[in-house]
Amino acid sequence: MKVVGFAGFSGCGKTTLVEKLIPELRMQGQRVSVVKHAHHSFDIDHAGKDTWRHREAGAFEVVVASDRRLALMREFEQPSQLSVHQLLAELYDGVDWVFVEGFKESDLPKIEVWRAPEPGSAPHPVRYANDDFVIAVATDAPDKLPVPTGLPVFDLNAPAEMAAWLLRQGERFDYDWELHGETKPCAHR
Repeated sequence: MKVVGFAGFSGCGKTTLVEKLIPELRMQGQRVSVVKHAHHSFDIDHAGKDTWRHREAGAFEVVVASDRRLALMREFEQPSQLSVHQLLAELYDGVDWVFVEGFKESDLPKIEVWRAPEPGSAPHPVRYANDDFVIAVATDAPDKLPVPTGLPVFDLNAPAEMAAWLLRQGERFDYDWELHGETKPCAHR
């Protein structure tokens, strides 16, 4: 399994970039999963649905499945912040790539997504200048990057180029379970 993170400020285009990269890799026969950090009160369930009712009744976990998909909802009795490595261990073992969005402080190789500021606005600071885990930059304005870099710089609107680079650099993104103290997921997940 190969793992790469996408880091950047809210609204910079991380989700859109990941959304465009997935079909590029799928066209190359790759299976892609995504781990995304969410804010405290997100929900994928809806009031009145069976699964929501089970959770409201106090179920610790609710799994809903069909012949097309599976969803697991787990309620934490106390606030709990799982590490990105714990979340990776929850994934199905048969995946080729995992894109991680929103764990900007993680120790995973990351692509920083940076947009040029609107006229009259100050630019967001960059991570690549101080984060050794940033291994490339995706931007809409390479000439406006506030700090020079020797890292690969990709056009934010050219996902095919980035996908090709990811595939060429594949071994660089191999996830080392032992290094992160996690157990490789079971094949049945």
